[in-house]
Amino acid sequence: MPEHHTPKRPYLRLHNISKTFPGVKALSNIDFDVRLGEVHALIGENGAGKSTLIKILAGVYKPDPGGTIEIDGKVYNALTTRESMHHGIIAIYQDFSLFPTLSVKENIAFSEQIESKGWLVNWRKVEKSAKQALDNLGVSIDLNVRANMLSTARQQLVAIARALVYDARILIMDEPTSALSSSEVDALFQIVDRLRKRGIGIIFISHKLDELFRIADRMTVLRDGLQITTANAQEMNRKKLISLMVGREVSDERMLGKNDGEVILQVKNISKKGNFEDISFDLRRGEILGVTGLVGAGRTETIQALFGLNPPDSGDILLEGKKITPKSPAEAEKLGIAFVPESRQTEGLILQQNVESNITLPILRTFANRAMRIDFKRRRRRAEELIRQLDVRPSYPHMETAKLSGGNQQKIVIAKWLATNPKVLIVDEPTNGIDVGAKNEIHRLLRSLADQGMAVIMVSSELPEILTVSDRVLVMRQGRVSAVVDGVSASQELLMSHSVQGGHHKEQEAAHE
Repeated sequence: MPEHHTPKRPYLRLHNISKTFPGVKALSNIDFDVRLGEVHALIGENGAGKSTLIKILAGVYKPDPGGTIEIDGKVYNALTTRESMHHGIIAIYQDFSLFPTLSVKENIAFSEQIESKGWLVNWRKVEKSAKQALDNLGVSIDLNVRANMLSTARQQLVAIARALVYDARILIMDEPTSALSSSEVDALFQIVDRLRKRGIGIIFISHKLDELFRIADRMTVLRDGLQITTANAQEMNRKKLISLMVGREVSDERMLGKNDGEVILQVKNISKKGNFEDISFDLRRGEILGVTGLVGAGRTETIQALFGLNPPDSGDILLEGKKITPKSPAEAEKLGIAFVPESRQTEGLILQQNVESNITLPILRTFANRAMRIDFKRRRRRAEELIRQLDVRPSYPHMETAKLSGGNQQKIVIAKWLATNPKVLIVDEPTNGIDVGAKNEIHRLLRSLADQGMAVIMVSSELPEILTVSDRVLVMRQGRVSAVVDGVSASQELLMSHSVQGGHHKEQEAAHE
């Protein structure tokens, strides 16, 4: 928990802020303030109103009449984007909004030159401003390298440095750790602490509750557009925070199954140069096998091999005792293997299409007659069955998928592959970027599918998630299996130890059997 004194007078204060969209009250009478030198966590499920509040602060949306925004003593009814930036309110969104083909120094300091309205770019000043901003963060990045050549973590540092050039007083960080490894998160938090000590106020938005307790001074919880509470972080605990977010108790207990079905999938010594080496494991019907490890451990590459996306160079894959060699996703699907990718928005869904179209896409041919005409009534019925089974809300097959929350979009990706009636379901980071209530629903859904006899492989970097639903855990390190741990005896400490140091997986597998 952060230990330092924060000034009592807020630099930014919202009073009685509401926002109405056609048919939706996104925010109702919000009172929210931020002090310089504090980290104020803004927390809530998807659809709670966090994004709307940020966009009002950034000048993207105008609030409904009747509310006020006070910045450093000056009162506004609404902000323009220029007014917001003039007062040092800078938002860093999940995509960082960098120009990929421009250099680091251009991304950091070019806007400052444009605003100076000079005819010529003062490149010496651009370089000086960019270097000073990075120095203030205590990081060293080549100023001349293109932004798209940097890792996600370093792109984020460039975005923060750009905010410092704008003389940020309030920095809004939207899901800043969603694509970072644990060591990169630690490094980011050191930067956040440095910014806090320099007197910058930070609005920190994250679904990862453990991180919020590490970094936040105060917490504001939104639910359905309402402000539920604002409190000091010391007054909160995980259970209380979850209850405030979702309006009900959400159990943290482990959802383990019987794990006594017969082996359906056998992976024997598969290797692919530069990806993974000598991977072996079994998967049983009715079992959830968790796969974890540090970023770069080879987890995704390994499971993609099972789905024909990354065929191995050597080794065997057996499904129901028969050797299979899927060379494409279409081949894997015919064999009864389904794969829910990590990025639902770019790899799992066609966001502009409606829910029905997305769910039935892999099985569209089954609704066609000999003349290749689609039976739309039958297609609608199948979509409605899966919408009911997965409790997608709202339950409208004709609704545009982009308009649903992250949790409901994830349910649609799972529904899409359940439509194929798979024997093995592989899910990669199934709850990435979704809120705690939706996470709980996804976990219960996966456990329900396993209890009905489906075999599930779940890849996740979140150890609490792995521990919640995994009957066994496969830990990977540097492209190899480090350990296979029974779900009952697994702990975060044990899994992290195997992720970092490696272990003796074959002995542990034998002991388990």
